[in-house]
Amino acid sequence: MPVPVLLAGRSVRLEPLAPRHTEALAVAGAEDRTTYAFTPVPHGVQASHEYIDRALADQAAGRSLPFAVVRATDGRVVGSTRFLDLDYWQGPLVWPAVPGVPFGDPATAVPDAAEIGNTWLSPGAQGTGINTEAKLLMLRHAFETWGVRRISLRADARNVRSRAAMERLGFTCEGVRRAHSRGLDGAVRSTAFYSILDEEWPAVRSIIELKLSAGAQRKRRRKTLVPA
Repeated sequence: MPVPVLLAGRSVRLEPLAPRHTEALAVAGAEDRTTYAFTPVPHGVQASHEYIDRALADQAAGRSLPFAVVRATDGRVVGSTRFLDLDYWQGPLVWPAVPGVPFGDPATAVPDAAEIGNTWLSPGAQGTGINTEAKLLMLRHAFETWGVRRISLRADARNVRSRAAMERLGFTCEGVRRAHSRGLDGAVRSTAFYSILDEEWPAVRSIIELKLSAGAQRKRRRKTLVPA
């Protein structure tokens, strides 16, 4: 199973989610909850403690690899994200397939496919490039370290902002599964599915790196325009 790993960029660090993040995660989740219409976000210290416990239980079972999203400039926890639905395609073909079970030694197995999800950021971190760089770090690790064949994302079909962000980063929309599950608001939701394949990764990586570079240039220009 994949081992916890620290992924670091210029504006963000993805730290393996741990109990020490509990209080900071609670602060991030309480910043402004009006932006959390489609994603479960813990509210309060006890809820954050339970959130982390569940995430670590999933990690121990080999189902996910969760991270705390940490802003590099001040070390503040601003959200969470994770790899989930890890799938393994190595070894003898078994039918019906048993998803999520690696062939051989689980301690050294890496997935052939995975999903990035359970992502949320505090409002102050939204629109700052942190999410874009976090996606780049995770995608680079998945495609270039693990060697996955596919990375998936999904969103409530009503979440226009998240869907537009995925499409801007080069993810391919595979379609919408109608009446797929119960939404966070209790309504029956349809789900939009997106993916990147390994052969598409170089082009997608270039798109994301270009966006990050353009964002950094805009920040530098703004700083030069601020009077001393």
